[in-house]
Amino acid sequence: MNFLTDQEQIIKEVLKQEGYEEEVSLKPNSKPELGEYQYNGIMSLAKKHGQNPLEVAKNIASKLQKINSFENVNVAGPGFLNITFSTSSLLEYLNQKQKEELVQKLPSKKIVIDYGGPNVAKVLHVGHLRSANIGESLKRLAKCLGMEVISDIHLGDYGLQMGMIMLEIQNRYPNLPCFEENFQGKTIPDFKITNEDLIDLYPIASKKAKENEEVMQQARNITYLFQNNHPGYKALWHAIIKVSLKDMKELYQRLCVDFDLWKGESDAEVFIPEMIEYLKQKQLIKESEGAQIIEVSNPEDKVSIPPLLLIKSNQTVSYETTDLATIWEREKSLHPDEIWYVADKRQELHFTQVFRAAKKSQIVKEDTKLEFIGFGTMNGIDGKPFKTREGGVMSLRNLLNIVKTSTEKNMIPSITGEERLKLADIIAVGTIKFADLLSHRNTDYIFDIDKFSDVNGKTGPFILYSTIRMKSLLEKAKEESNQELQFKKLKGKSDKRVLLETLKLQSVLESAFEQKSLHEITNYLYLLDNTYNNFYAENRILTEPDEELKQTWIAMTKYIYQINLLLLDILAIPIPPRM
Repeated sequence: MNFLTDQEQIIKEVLKQEGYEEEVSLKPNSKPELGEYQYNGIMSLAKKHGQNPLEVAKNIASKLQKINSFENVNVAGPGFLNITFSTSSLLEYLNQKQKEELVQKLPSKKIVIDYGGPNVAKVLHVGHLRSANIGESLKRLAKCLGMEVISDIHLGDYGLQMGMIMLEIQNRYPNLPCFEENFQGKTIPDFKITNEDLIDLYPIASKKAKENEEVMQQARNITYLFQNNHPGYKALWHAIIKVSLKDMKELYQRLCVDFDLWKGESDAEVFIPEMIEYLKQKQLIKESEGAQIIEVSNPEDKVSIPPLLLIKSNQTVSYETTDLATIWEREKSLHPDEIWYVADKRQELHFTQVFRAAKKSQIVKEDTKLEFIGFGTMNGIDGKPFKTREGGVMSLRNLLNIVKTSTEKNMIPSITGEERLKLADIIAVGTIKFADLLSHRNTDYIFDIDKFSDVNGKTGPFILYSTIRMKSLLEKAKEESNQELQFKKLKGKSDKRVLLETLKLQSVLESAFEQKSLHEITNYLYLLDNTYNNFYAENRILTEPDEELKQTWIAMTKYIYQINLLLLDILAIPIPPRM
């Protein structure tokens, strides 16, 4: 049951009776003083039939005015229909809606979402934030709309960076058992290198390799040996993964981000030989300066699309190869209808190459959808990528702690001690996530800590505070009465305006799903809560003497609260008990 869809169907039937076969789409009116919604299709259908649009509009308006669903239908301009719904039809719908699910499901698909993508043994920094937030929310949105979803972090654990780290460890800790010539073990006894050690190691190892070609070649050699199952380097790899993942999982958990699969590039390793043999049989592999490539350009390309590098000249595999082999694995084991990749928009060319190779080689079926979901950068108030005061990339842990300090300033003084710190952390997560999802994912945005930590304005704290206040009101109302809540009557425009906002929920979710962007949800949530708060400020709900009005307002509060819970869950924003 969907109120707007029902009203659109009524208008469609009236048009049909008048000889017009047209689809009808109602949109919120930009001039609410003329009507709550507007239908703008009269001009096109009148033109199609060679009729005067104003006359057609007046005729349709007169027919609709006789139907109980509509309180007022008037014509503006050359033929716009302005529509105000009757209060009785709206309340009837809401009373029925209370017995149903908040959201209507869409036809189900199996979707794999690839997001996260951090490199092992490197610190999680602000550059990893958007992938985690957008990916997690899209996963939850898709599930809410009835999709079967499998999420995969797809760790960077197989490339040259692993060779660099292993070389640096070998230079610092040459006596580790894994570096012994005859080492055949699976694990390294008493491996004492911590995640903090690994984080310190990587930038040093990377700098050495980039500045010294001999060191770089040593790192490449170790990468080759590791990728070809050298026992010592493989055991070292396992030790590094174990240490790095423990810290990574703790931080993602703090951000309310989780994955069904904790796989990495290395998991594609076993599928690479059979995939390459398949590509050879398809005669798609070409030799180029000692490397093996697949041509993926098309004659209609407006910009040059380089070939996909399959095997490098030093015989190690590329990032493109492991991504292609991962698609190979997913197709064979999961049979998805769609695979979504959430990554920095600067990686679009990479995914264009991989997707084209997958389609050209028929690794995936023709109707399997491969979609790149790119996003912009999070910048500081200077408009540049968010960094520490020293100019380095800020870690996610440090960002959370800084925002935690800022949000704590706005908490009520009566919350003290451990509870204050715990709640400040929850609010900080909500602050960061709401701000991160507020802009369209493709845009770069400025993260102003003071602005986004404010409890007033379009912020996470504002939404959380509004939600907590609704919960408090409902708890007080329950103490007074246990009767079943019903929508019985409205006072005027203020409370009706709130209920009209709830009608947009389904279309907002479907639009966000279609566009693969969460800004529709964050902006709608703010608009809904702000409209409710304006109503709340004008009325005294629990002390309202008119019992029918009081019951309606409590029912309305409960409905808005349920929508808040739903949308905050989709956004993966936790709700503190108080703030």
